Amino acid sequence: MSANSAERPARLDVVLVKAGRTKIRYAGELLADDGTRLAVRAAWAGAGARDFGFVRFEPGDVFTEYYWRDRWYAVKEVRSATGVLKGWYCDVTRPAVRSGAELVVEDLDLDLWRSADGADVRRLDEDEFAANGLAATDPEAARAALAALDELDSLARGDGFTALLA
Repeated sequence: MSANSAERPARLDVVLVKAGRTKIRYAGELLADDGTRLAVRAAWAGAGARDFGFVRFEPGDVFTEYYWRDRWYAVKEVRSATGVLKGWYCDVTRPAVRSGAELVVEDLDLDLWRSADGADVRRLDEDEFAANGLAATDPEAARAALAALDELDSLARGDGFTALLA
């Protein structure tokens, strides 16, 4: 289905896995799947609000999420219930795997935030990544994860998200 389809978007369950266990599962609408990149729209799936200090996610927020089958990250555009852009939350993950109406993504602990105005770009959870043992158990994946975070950082500090998400 393309984003221009007149059909109603299909339901897709997004499953975020961390350390071999399901961290969260939530329903979204599949907006597009071109075989490489998927776009999903979903409401904030957390229980209540979550204040990170630099952004607050809350009920009513809408996430337009972009996943790739050939990239080690996902980019989530975050808007308030009234449509105001809050920014982009990026997860470093293994490439996404879709099986029917389920999209499975393995979280590798590294994250990046870019505010709507681009003034605040911050790398997150590097301490968690260092402690998770991936460098010892899967050094190739650890290198790919760090390279993905560097790529996201570079994209976030320029206008790279515009082209990436177009």
